[in-house]
Amino acid sequence: MPILLEDHDPELALRPGTTKSAIVEFLYQHSEWGYSPKDITEALEVPRGTATTTLKRLYDDSYVGKTDDGYYYALSDREDVRRYVSSLDQTHRMFGHHRDEEATPETPEKRIGDGRTDEELDAELEALENEADGSDD
Repeated sequence: MPILLEDHDPELALRPGTTKSAIVEFLYQHSEWGYSPKDITEALEVPRGTATTTLKRLYDDSYVGKTDDGYYYALSDREDVRRYVSSLDQTHRMFGHHRDEEATPETPEKRIGDGRTDEELDAELEALENEADGSDD
């Protein structure tokens, strides 16, 4: 998939469809609020352990901030993350209206990350890329 170079940031390690990306998107869309891991669990319907671990990693990687009493929030100085979330929002606006919420899909729709960790998703993606390249690494 091609990328627009002016918006490309190789240091931004976020992939749409992962729990990590969903949490970042949620926090940056609601940047005036701070959220506990429990709040994230309820809002995004992810397991509490996944939310807690992912939030800690996002904090350690400086994608989000954290208050002394454990609330996570969007960082005002991360324009690269704001651009990423803005591009996700734009994609949802452009293509989201094509989904028929009332239709019953032939196969059940999977939730973001399907309960898998970022590491599991990365390993699966690497295996698929290797399969597409024809290598067995």
